Amino acid sequence: MADKRLLFRVHAIERMAQRAIHVEDVRHVLDTGEVIEDYPEDFPYPSALVLGWVENRPLHVVTADSLETRIIITVYEPDPARWQPDFRKRKP
Repeated sequence: MADKRLLFRVHAIERMAQRAIHVEDVRHVLDTGEVIEDYPEDFPYPSALVLGWVENRPLHVVTADSLETRIIITVYEPDPARWQPDFRKRKP
């Protein structure tokens, strides 16, 4: 990830502001987190859902990767009502 620049979509910036999530939090998730869903067929770039933790707070970051840029599509704290307790899988 370190060799790619980050590009934040307007949607991601708006959601981050609403949810008190900082750029440093997103970088931390991307550096230390794990891909829990992969969408290789997404257009125009393959995308993924990354789970990471900032202190005790779980965060999901949806990214798309071009050759030189990692695009941040959205960022959110997963809802325990919609996700399993480890936040890796959606509830049925």
